[in-house]
Amino acid sequence: MSDATPNSASGESDESRGFDAMARDIAEVPAVEVIVTVAVNLMSAAAVKCGLTEEGEQHKDLDEARKLIHALAGLLDASVTEISSFHAAPLRDGLKSLQLAFREASLVPDEPGQGPGEKYTGPVFH
Repeated sequence: MSDATPNSASGESDESRGFDAMARDIAEVPAVEVIVTVAVNLMSAAAVKCGLTEEGEQHKDLDEARKLIHALAGLLDASVTEISSFHAAPLRDGLKSLQLAFREASLVPDEPGQGPGEKYTGPVFH
């Protein structure tokens, strides 16, 4: 029997009940927490793709890192007025660190202002 089999007593599938429970859980989470969680996930993924883990070179993919850093910068730019400086300041610091790490890892660095996310943050220099 699959998880999507209708429940004869309630008429709901297990999958539908699971989605409803997940929606209730999400409804209880403040927007700031969701934004910060997404930003931290983007940061973590970008750090791996920049080669900043113990296995660095094994997972390094600067094309993927560029996309993740750019998305993080866009998210922070769009949400900075919605989240407090308490949350925004460390996220911006992390973003800048990733931008610098990306620049250092690049064999041919981007021109100032052309690096990932610099459209939103302005040029990042060492």
